[in-house]
Amino acid sequence: MKPKAVYWDMDGTLVDSEPLHDQALSAALESVGIEPPADLHERVLGQAARPVYDMMRRDFGLKLPFDDWIRRKYDFYLLHAVTLRPRPGALEIFRDLQRAGVVQAVVSNSDRLIIDANLGAVGIVEPGMKTVSRNDVRQGKPHPEPFLRAAWLTEVDPAETFVMEDSVTGATAGLAAGMKTIFWPERPTAGPRDALHAETAEDVRRLLGLD
Repeated sequence: MKPKAVYWDMDGTLVDSEPLHDQALSAALESVGIEPPADLHERVLGQAARPVYDMMRRDFGLKLPFDDWIRRKYDFYLLHAVTLRPRPGALEIFRDLQRAGVVQAVVSNSDRLIIDANLGAVGIVEPGMKTVSRNDVRQGKPHPEPFLRAAWLTEVDPAETFVMEDSVTGATAGLAAGMKTIFWPERPTAGPRDALHAETAEDVRRLLGLD
């Protein structure tokens, strides 16, 4: 049975944007003479801007005020956002769910301007579609608030929804919201035990009842 609603994480799940986030973070660090670590991607995957900033201050000695640091990152990111593409297989799933009448929303730990830039770059500009950014909630993922807000906005019972996530942080939030959660990481990664694990787009389609 198909879900009544599907709530998509954006970065790395619906849009292949994690490499650009890594590049933008590296550029911001290098602008103040800090060498990005080899495991930067693993350190920040799924995290909102403020926790990433706090980690960089603690672990790398970043001295910039938050507003200065995030402006440097976003200046780089937004300049290159036009090059973004959907994650392979994701847009096809999105369109098939749309044709099947499944309600969809985007729920991200990114700020509003990043959501708007990403979705515009990959051609997902849908009238009436709900999106939840980090600016719209008091607590970001892994707290369930972002997904529960999406359920409230779309007027769908959380028990009748699926969450699509590529990070442990996001999958944890989906499960905490009482939603069936598909964990579809870009790289082989151990995910939450109670999530539905997918390795390929074909796995996702099967779990969503699209086959």
